[in-house]
Amino acid sequence: MTLIAAETRAAMYVDSDVLRTRFATAMSTMYRTEVPLYGDLIEIVRDVNMRVLRGINENGQPGDAAGISASSERLTLERHGAIRLGTAHELRIMKRIFTVLGMHPIGYYDLSMAGLPMHATCFRPMTLAALDRNPFRVFTTLLRPELLASEQARQLSMQLLDKRNIFSDALIQILAVAEAQDGRLTEDQSKTFIIEALPTFSWQSIAAATFDEYKILRPSIRSWLILHPVQSAMRAAGMAVKAHIEGPPARDCPILLRQTSFLALDETVHFRGSTAQPQDKLVKASHRARFGEIEQRGAAVTPKGQALYDRLLRDSQDKSAGVSSEEADALILQVFQRYPDTWTELRSQGLIYVEFRVARNIKPEATFDKDASHGSLLGRLIADGVLEALPLTYEDFLPFSAAGIFQSNLQADNQSDGLLCLHNSLPDQEGFERALGMKVSGLDQWYVDVQQQSLETVSHELGLRMEELLK
Repeated sequence: MTLIAAETRAAMYVDSDVLRTRFATAMSTMYRTEVPLYGDLIEIVRDVNMRVLRGINENGQPGDAAGISASSERLTLERHGAIRLGTAHELRIMKRIFTVLGMHPIGYYDLSMAGLPMHATCFRPMTLAALDRNPFRVFTTLLRPELLASEQARQLSMQLLDKRNIFSDALIQILAVAEAQDGRLTEDQSKTFIIEALPTFSWQSIAAATFDEYKILRPSIRSWLILHPVQSAMRAAGMAVKAHIEGPPARDCPILLRQTSFLALDETVHFRGSTAQPQDKLVKASHRARFGEIEQRGAAVTPKGQALYDRLLRDSQDKSAGVSSEEADALILQVFQRYPDTWTELRSQGLIYVEFRVARNIKPEATFDKDASHGSLLGRLIADGVLEALPLTYEDFLPFSAAGIFQSNLQADNQSDGLLCLHNSLPDQEGFERALGMKVSGLDQWYVDVQQQSLETVSHELGLRMEELLK
């Protein structure tokens, strides 16, 4: 095949970043129809994002936009989701769907630590360029039936999961077509893919379980949450917002992420009363769904930074147990004052990951003082303005934050009976990867690789050896 023929053939296919954008947009449109408040949330988010990018705080006064590196286009496109799956079969099909969208599993999350019988990964783009084009991410959980406290619930859940099918035959067929084309789809094929994949994530008003079975298994195993970047604005709009923002307190230099959610609506669900009843004899009930919201994304932290965060989080939780919300917020702020809050301190203490870039005004023929007695060359280049050290945005999820959203559903419905996690459970990444059919990429390793690649790039641009730069 000639080069021209190969380029022509490649042009026939829809770019995965473009397809991911189309899919996320179609899903957003679907949820605007299913949940009217979701459309209100999108408008709130857009307004808040634009104010922040213009340096205006929530009180309408001039604020500080320092550290905000995301473009308005990326913030507008940003959508995040979570889906709960029940079996290895469902997880593998979902992996195939996400692969077509240019999304891959990164990180292992053990939610049993929060009393939830499930573990998870995050499907998202793998490169900074793809994230900038569209950072759609989905927190994907898998049930761990062995952690269900009730033997009856465990057996019943597996019986129901064995019978259900959340993927259409046409979707399976189009996935096979994509895989035969190196994971790509033509324009017409991509339209079919979106049409067939969307129902997998849509609300189903008629349950597969009977009402008696539902009372054993509440909440349902399959549920969907849409997340997108705002607590005070949501409350001002009359939304039923969670009492607390999940994640670290507000800081001058944000780290990890802050997340909240609102109660979208009571959705009507119809059940058969029992297995003995005819199909047309339905019992009307309701299910409450929460739509999560990323309040703020901050810098990705190193293992050292994560250890400090975890230690302070445990300390603040211990100190705030049994006190009012206002007192708890004040205590958390006090405890987290022990976490450095300037970009220079965070970087120099090795608490965050950064991307290094050569400043635009540096001339190619510039020379640098390589005398190690004056401190590390890398540090001097940053101090002298030769290099920029930009905090890498945390692109993933916090397990406690995700668990907090899930648990708020359970608390709102008072439906946790039968799904309480057994005590003394352990993470099972190997079991999750067996179900997935592949290894998940390590969270830290991804950020390490991005930071290292940026170091290699600047050393090449400055004509320095890596040993000199890091000396």
